[in-house]
Amino acid sequence: MVEAAAKKGLSLQWQMLVGFVVGLVLGLIAYVTSADAQWVEFVTKYITGPIGQIFLRLLFMLVIPLLFSALVVGIAEMGEVRALKRVGIRTLVYTIVVSSIAVAVSLAVVNLLQPGAGVDQAAAQAMLADSAGRAGEIIKAGAEQPSGIDAFINIVPNNLVEVMGSNSAILSVMFFALFFGIGLLLTDTPAARTLLRGFEGLFDVTMRLILIVIKLAPLAVACFMFNLAALFGWDLLIRLSAYVGVVVLALGIQMFIVFPALLKFLGNKSPVEFFRQTQEASVMAFSTASSNATLPTSLRVADEQLKLPRRVSRFVLTVGATANQNGTAMFEGVTVIFLAQFFGIDLSLGQQLMVMLVCILGGIGTAGVPAGSLPVVALILAMVGIDPGAIALVLGVDRFLDMCRTTLNVIGDLVAAQVISSREPEDAEATGAVAA
Repeated sequence: MVEAAAKKGLSLQWQMLVGFVVGLVLGLIAYVTSADAQWVEFVTKYITGPIGQIFLRLLFMLVIPLLFSALVVGIAEMGEVRALKRVGIRTLVYTIVVSSIAVAVSLAVVNLLQPGAGVDQAAAQAMLADSAGRAGEIIKAGAEQPSGIDAFINIVPNNLVEVMGSNSAILSVMFFALFFGIGLLLTDTPAARTLLRGFEGLFDVTMRLILIVIKLAPLAVACFMFNLAALFGWDLLIRLSAYVGVVVLALGIQMFIVFPALLKFLGNKSPVEFFRQTQEASVMAFSTASSNATLPTSLRVADEQLKLPRRVSRFVLTVGATANQNGTAMFEGVTVIFLAQFFGIDLSLGQQLMVMLVCILGGIGTAGVPAGSLPVVALILAMVGIDPGAIALVLGVDRFLDMCRTTLNVIGDLVAAQVISSREPEDAEATGAVAA
């Protein structure tokens, strides 16, 4: 049925939906009628399980080069800061502060409502053990990770090759990428510019490969959902529904409480008028689930509807398409804590703060394409001692959440452009033109 959907020319999101429904229905049938039958064990062990794991391995294989190149390029492209000075610095400070607020909101909501709590832990641990064969080892490794001042010191790597080979050392990889990107930003030589183009090429190639792998997602989603539904039954639907509700609630708080407050008190703009003027960008973001694909529309809205200075809006929106992704950071935070709750792994306050930090940094290195945040979520899971294969639990509902968080990302970029533009002198456009 999944293959038939692909042959009919359905878009990827619809193919994933078909895979989700097919896998869920067949899994529930197996759970209700013959959950203990040998054929169910055979199918999950030798067919659906391996297919899902191959998909995840292909995805994880590309994570480090994607994240590393994206962070390096994202920081190095801040070279315009030297020309824009005040605008660039304000954009950077704004992005860090608002992203921090976004992740804090998401972590508060998911900890308060606990959508993943109450699951049968014996079944949950069995699922992890079957999916990767090493759940206990990963949880143990997570417990052995340094804490306190040692965790802070270990952010700075002493062996780049070693940390790149460890999923739990993702923060060290991100630190080096940021450090290296700053070096490229400060080094204005022909050789450095050539090196930057090399990293851009690495990002392009890795993204192309990830987009190829993502095409396997409908089949993988069907396999994941069959395994999960056959094991957890109706409880799976309840937990997934609660998870989706918590993500949407967190995004809604950022969209309709935090953003209006920023617009009113910092942007000198009526929130109602702003949302009316940015409707086109919202619709485009929701339908494409891609910040990059929506960028042309956002630029036009900023120019024609919001009447923002071009030199400011173009810089803020272009950087924001990859670096100011509030929705993505919130989604990553909620997903990690939800999966920790689902599999009975208690994360300390320090670990949750570490998750928050990585989510903020991950907003810079997350590709602005559909499902671009899933690899980052997988790495964060490994960092806090959760089997990355646990991400299979949310793949079936990711498309809808991807559309929602992309809408928040795009509107967040436009809010940033409005706020930063309102802080600029009226003659900033002319001054910038003369300086250029």
